[in-house]
Amino acid sequence: MPELPEVETTLRGIEPHIKGHQIKDVVIRNKSLRWPIPASLKKNLSGQMLNEIKRRGKYLLFSTANGTTILHLGMSGSLRIVESGTPAEKHDHVDIVFENNKTLRFRDPRRFGCVLWTAKPVEKHKLISVMGPEPLSDGFTAEYLYQKSRSRKCTVKSYIMDSKTVTGVGNIYASEALFSAGIMPTRQAGRVSKKRYQLLVQSIQQVLKLAIEQGGTTLKDFTREDGQPGYFKQSLKVYDRAGQDCIECGNTIKQKTLNQRSTYYCSHCQQ
Repeated sequence: MPELPEVETTLRGIEPHIKGHQIKDVVIRNKSLRWPIPASLKKNLSGQMLNEIKRRGKYLLFSTANGTTILHLGMSGSLRIVESGTPAEKHDHVDIVFENNKTLRFRDPRRFGCVLWTAKPVEKHKLISVMGPEPLSDGFTAEYLYQKSRSRKCTVKSYIMDSKTVTGVGNIYASEALFSAGIMPTRQAGRVSKKRYQLLVQSIQQVLKLAIEQGGTTLKDFTREDGQPGYFKQSLKVYDRAGQDCIECGNTIKQKTLNQRSTYYCSHCQQ
């Protein structure tokens, strides 16, 4: 699944081609995604100027004068900028066509992504309003994580992956950040000290910034908007390295399942 760095990479790739341009048409080939694409999307977007593109967690928000299109890549989705009129392939479900002869094309083989629209302030939308702070924002601090975690019995990995705690820290980057901070992913969130949360906040921010710089992690179903893969996978220290030697201590990287997600850790480096 594309995570925050991949979504941020996508935003930065598509923005120069379409921001400030008028939407000419919307083509919906398959409306049956995670939630049905609103039938009114074409009417609401046609003729509108795309004023701004933002990222909130793993959502991309496309703002026009009359509302906001909310797009999530799901497990296998990707966005491409193509020349208008480029023939669509099997899983190319939505085209947003611009007057500059560019088309934003949404491809999603598994159809777990979404394309929604709201005329209300987007921060009040039910998918957006429940989100915690952005991990790279000033609101994401050790004090915040520590205070919110008191009495929480879930694992610290599940805690930081909960979008109500902090938005956008997915499985790959949670594993990497916990390793960097030296925290065992199975430790109860409520039993992590403020000092260790300080290390964790720093680690989350560092690993996300590095991944964004390197263009996102290459996953089976994801490549960047220009068709080139990200390079962060070369920097992974524990994720998907079960049975290999820890790069820090030489012990074997282990794997277990937490909340139906594969979790990777070093039992020597993480406590």
